[in-house]
Amino acid sequence: MLTLGIDSGSTTTKAVLFDGKEIVQTQILPTSANPKESITHLYHLLYNDDVAYTVSTGYGRSLLDQADKQITEITCHARGAAFLNPDIRAVIDIGGQDCKAILLDNGLNVVDFIMNDKCAAGTGRFIEVMMRILEEDIKNIDLFVQGHHPVNITSMCTVFAESEIVSLLAKGVDKGDIALGIINSICRRTSFFAQKLHLSGDIFFSGGLAQFEIFRSSLEEYLKIPIYTSPLSQYAGAIGAAVIGYNKVNR
Repeated sequence: MLTLGIDSGSTTTKAVLFDGKEIVQTQILPTSANPKESITHLYHLLYNDDVAYTVSTGYGRSLLDQADKQITEITCHARGAAFLNPDIRAVIDIGGQDCKAILLDNGLNVVDFIMNDKCAAGTGRFIEVMMRILEEDIKNIDLFVQGHHPVNITSMCTVFAESEIVSLLAKGVDKGDIALGIINSICRRTSFFAQKLHLSGDIFFSGGLAQFEIFRSSLEEYLKIPIYTSPLSQYAGAIGAAVIGYNKVNR
């Protein structure tokens, strides 16, 4: 028996198949301008006769007509992060257009959370725009900033930050130094945001930016708390949805 979890995010839509012990398959697609089409397409890519239950989560969770259950991304991200690392007691998720911090108790239940979805500053979308200005693929960011020294980026508004970066480039400032400055700005802002929950204990870092070591290490440096990731960090919401679905079927 399998369960299917699908996380319809603002930038990407992720799906996983879960057999009760392991993640047996993953898939990711751009959400695009038609999130219903993306989540439905992903459902048909992974669904098979062994799937007993489907749970959708994320911004577009209500768009999947075939879902047996719709669950908020806070609950699913927490459950998915706890599945990937049961020792964590908090989650920081930097998504395409929002940022979340979630506090867990010793039973790995959500006890509090905060969410910023009103501004793109500090999100995956922000760093994508900034890297485009620097004419560098975000996938290469760890290597791109290696050995560089961060310059101070004073603005976290996407529009003003773009102007600031263009000005720095005009002055001949090294692109790698600028990129590292942008990363430090994001991680500093995220750490101030997350500490509103008075975090303690190990933290799991999820979302698209969690695949880059420079973001993990910079966040850890600002928070002074161990931060862990996983090769499946970006799938935390979908994993949580699938795990919750499996538990519902097997009550």
